[in-house]
Amino acid sequence: MRVIAPRLIILTLCTAAGAAQAQVTQTKKVLTLEGAKTVAAAAALEAKKGNEGASIAIVDDGGNLIYLERIQPTFAMGTTISTEKARTAALFQKPTKILEDAIVGGRTPLLNAWSAPLNGGEPIVVDGQVIGAIGVSGASSAARDAVIAIAGAAALRGQTSATR
Repeated sequence: MRVIAPRLIILTLCTAAGAAQAQVTQTKKVLTLEGAKTVAAAAALEAKKGNEGASIAIVDDGGNLIYLERIQPTFAMGTTISTEKARTAALFQKPTKILEDAIVGGRTPLLNAWSAPLNGGEPIVVDGQVIGAIGVSGASSAARDAVIAIAGAAALRGQTSATR
């Protein structure tokens, strides 16, 4: 029978513990207030091109509101709807149009999910990571909500965000 030296066992355990510890954390990109304002400015510029108002909400990856802007003329409920669209896009990590299409296609159980499955919510992606989302409501149509949101979400592509 072969005896394993106690030092070898300790070395093996320490190596395994170090490897497990290295997998516990990773670098995560986050959306800053400055980044949220950049996204909102790009969306507002697109809304102004169409000579229309809109409510523009920017949330972090957890759906928490970072920035909200209401461009007149638009309706008051637009601020709530845009925030919920942004939250939905962030938490599902998908454009809200995908959820709306699924519901229209018959997947009605999605209506029971806490969300706003309406066109106009887009994830904000930097270096392949969803760092937040934008929601737009109150433009001239749902399609314009989406165009404005897409313009805002594209504002940070190719830029590096802060890390925590």
